[in-house]
Amino acid sequence: MAKLRKFVAYRRLKRPYTRTSKFKSEAYIRMTPNTKVVRFDLGDPNKDFPLTLRLLSKSSLHIRDNALESARQTSNKLLETYLGLNGFHLKIVVYPYHVIREHAMAAGAGADRFSSGMAHSFGKPAGLAARVKKGQAIFQVKVDKQNLRVAKQALERASKKLPCSCTIQVIEKK
Repeated sequence: MAKLRKFVAYRRLKRPYTRTSKFKSEAYIRMTPNTKVVRFDLGDPNKDFPLTLRLLSKSSLHIRDNALESARQTSNKLLETYLGLNGFHLKIVVYPYHVIREHAMAAGAGADRFSSGMAHSFGKPAGLAARVKKGQAIFQVKVDKQNLRVAKQALERASKKLPCSCTIQVIEKK
């Protein structure tokens, strides 16, 4: 498998130019890659929990789907270990729909004679990313009051896997 390009190339939010359509003539992108996020809802969604914790982004950027999946796995593992399968509800709020494109260029000695440059290149689909704005929730965890510490720790672990700095917001149900 090809090595992933550094995410610095895709971090800035630009106008999405990734229209996909069921009509081939209207689609800019011919193929949309599958998302690597396995599940968006984990735990018990039907139970009524008094506390909601949200992981908020401090900056506007793209978050790749493999980063979201990695963050989901680490936080879910901790929550399942301490709270069991029905002691929480974890939800990934953002959805990776933005298609990341790569313009493959020739590398090596004398490659400048073959390449035509990167100016206004469209590129081939390389993956998916979620568009996140400043202050937007990325993850949401619902727990009981006695499990607040575990939920905070799970969201902190998830934030370590994401390419942005995050804050945790605690909302109490009245």
